Amino acid sequence: MKRIAIIETGKPPAALVGEYGDYPAMFRTLLGEGFETETFDAANGPLPDAAAFDGAIITGSPAGVYDDLPWIAGLLDWIQAAKGRTRLVGVCFGHQAMAQALGGHVEKSESGWGVGLHTYDVAGGKPWMGDAAETVAIPVSHQDQVVVQPPASRVTIHSGFTPYAGLAYGDDAISFQCHPEFRPAYAGALLGGRRGRIPDAVVDAGLASLEQPDDRGVMAGWIRRFLSA
Repeated sequence: MKRIAIIETGKPPAALVGEYGDYPAMFRTLLGEGFETETFDAANGPLPDAAAFDGAIITGSPAGVYDDLPWIAGLLDWIQAAKGRTRLVGVCFGHQAMAQALGGHVEKSESGWGVGLHTYDVAGGKPWMGDAAETVAIPVSHQDQVVVQPPASRVTIHSGFTPYAGLAYGDDAISFQCHPEFRPAYAGALLGGRRGRIPDAVVDAGLASLEQPDDRGVMAGWIRRFLSA
């Protein structure tokens, strides 16, 4: 049984939690059997001893890594210290926090909102990817992006909209801008709730895209294999 720390960096809108659960619950579903998880609230600390776990997942958040919130600096310091002591997985905000902590740069993208189902080209070449498909389609919800690739990282998935959509740091840290833990129904409910903040045409196109088949299972397999190594 692999022990995994889930670093919770944000919560879904309160109106959606009852039906869809919180982010740690979504990741527990993604991981399935063979993993024992413990959740740590990044905003209210303390963060775990990385060496006490086989791996750690850093979740998504409505915050930006550049926000002036006291817990973000502590999380970035934790990532730097945890690298090499346990296997790290970052998703959305977690992806951005890992990049920022490990020498890259994140900012609000000029490309605007990424919502709905996005398709990425797969670079492959990592054992945890198995027989990697040429592309993967995964739900997304973000404005911020990694705009400077961290040193010693390798791009694993990419698109024209998100050039650094997936990064690998050696053999013990990976991250993804997209949300393999989001069921399409949750991604749609989240997107629909942001109508008014996001242009209607973008919302409508995003909702339509979520009706198409996705590859969440493929990416979930990548994460499970990575954390099981």
